[in-house]
Amino acid sequence: MAKLKPILGIAVLIAIAVFFGLRVKEAGEVQQAAAKKAAGKKGGARIVTVSTGQVRAGQMRQDILLTGALRPKAQVEVTPKATGRVEKITHQLGDFVKQGELVAVLEDDELQQQVLRAGASLRVVDASARQRKAELSNAEAALQRSASLLKEGLIPRTEYETRQTENEVVKAQLELTEAQRGQAQAELQELTIRLAQTKIYAPMSGFVAKRHIDQGAVVTASMPILTLVNLSTMVTQANVPEHEVGKLRVGNAATIEVDAFAGRPFQGRVARISPVLDPATRTATVEVEIPNQEGGLRAEMFARVRLDLGANREAVLIPRESLVYRGTQPGVFLIERNRGTFRAIETGQTLGTDVEVLGGVAIGTTIVTRGASMLREGDEVRVTSQGSPKGDPSRMTEGKATSALTARDTTR
Repeated sequence: MAKLKPILGIAVLIAIAVFFGLRVKEAGEVQQAAAKKAAGKKGGARIVTVSTGQVRAGQMRQDILLTGALRPKAQVEVTPKATGRVEKITHQLGDFVKQGELVAVLEDDELQQQVLRAGASLRVVDASARQRKAELSNAEAALQRSASLLKEGLIPRTEYETRQTENEVVKAQLELTEAQRGQAQAELQELTIRLAQTKIYAPMSGFVAKRHIDQGAVVTASMPILTLVNLSTMVTQANVPEHEVGKLRVGNAATIEVDAFAGRPFQGRVARISPVLDPATRTATVEVEIPNQEGGLRAEMFARVRLDLGANREAVLIPRESLVYRGTQPGVFLIERNRGTFRAIETGQTLGTDVEVLGGVAIGTTIVTRGASMLREGDEVRVTSQGSPKGDPSRMTEGKATSALTARDTTR
């Protein structure tokens, strides 16, 4: 028994040593797996197939990016010309109204009675005028008979003069009656106009943008009932810096974008340029008109306006598909020792399928184009095709690329 105790002690020690050895081996394997995983995250195990191209020289159209709110070219407030209580409003918010269409009616009972009274007064004056004309006819006949009798010496001159006086009196009475008839006609016409003003018609075709009052309200000549807007042509105003005003001309093309129609540019033109600059901001107001036949644009939409100055300038361009972002930092991938390397750049405007580069890479630099969005720093790359140093030949003129301006603003 005494001999077994040392043997058991040795066995226990051996078991403990084996246990700790196995734990150390497991820890090493875990460390190796973690190291492999970290190496995989660094891109050592990734191979990305890409295409390449080169940074190239091109031409970019000069333009100005402005912002403003859209408003209708034509907008009117429909107001009555008479004071009265609103008896009827024929249209609601958003309804389309044609020019000359009835939009509101005021109470007219009192005016109708006044018109009837004025008409009756005119008829009385007409009757008086007919009576005076008959009297004048009799007076003229009596005067002629008196003249004949006086010539024959059958009546004294005083009787003839009396007939002359009677004739003049009748003429004066007829002139007074004629004047009264003109007065009565004018009064009737005025009341007729006031009666017609109780019916309010649309001064132009457009949509009801606002309904200011409801039926039963009392309105005056200065109180609006409806606001009408014509959306067939929209207008936006923007302030152009002093150093750019001289480059603008009436008729310059404009491209307009609104958030409600993302990716769908609208075309317009410069309609008016203010001849006076704002002394505080040193800017001039420019008015741009945008056709809106489909009626999609609405008043007060926020608009981004790009004005084409009609001139070109030299620019450094890269394909848009080669542009990637690290957070908010734009950049491109270069290839160094068969691995992708991120290079930060400063971008300008987007020109069709190209992006202007303001700094960060030089003309002729080879960059990753197709597949750039899949790359991470340090990934191994496999190049399947390489772009021409001069870019797409179909867009080249005398060795320089020219791209049409799109409406999207990618300036960062």
